[in-house]
Amino acid sequence: MKIAVGSDHAGLSLKKEVLKHLQAKGIEFEDFGTYAEASCDYPDFAEKVAEEVVSRRFDFGILVCGTGIGISIAANKVPGVRAALCSDTFSAHACREHNDANILALGARIVGVGIALDIVDSFLGAKFEGDRHQKRIDKISQIEKKYNK
Repeated sequence: MKIAVGSDHAGLSLKKEVLKHLQAKGIEFEDFGTYAEASCDYPDFAEKVAEEVVSRRFDFGILVCGTGIGISIAANKVPGVRAALCSDTFSAHACREHNDANILALGARIVGVGIALDIVDSFLGAKFEGDRHQKRIDKISQIEKKYNK
C-alpha cells in the first residue's frame, strides 16, 4: 500500500504525526508538502495528492488542513477523487466500505492526534464492499462526467 500525503501550514503538525504513524506501521508514503509553517494555500497540496491518487501511482491519499473542509473540497474537484472528511472512526471505515473513498481528509484543529491516528487506521483498514454500493459510485461518476466536459 502506498499513500500520498499532504497538508497546508495549519495541518503540518498533525501531518507529521500521521507520517510517523505510517512509518511505524511499515506503510509506504510520500509527503507532497507543505514542509514549513509559513502560510500557504491548501488547494495546491490537495491537487498534488489528488492527481497522484487518480493516476494510481498511490493507492490512497491523506490530506490535512485546519478543519479538513477546504482541502477536501479542493481535492474533490479532481475527477476520480472521492475525498472524505472524517472526524470519527465510524465515518472513516464507512466512507471506504460504502463510498469507496480514496482520500481521507482530517482537520488538525478539530481532532487530536490520538483520534486522528485511529481514523487513519480505520480508513486504511477498511475495504470497499461493492455490491449495492457500486451502483451509487457509478452514479457519482456519471455526475462527474456530466459536469467535467
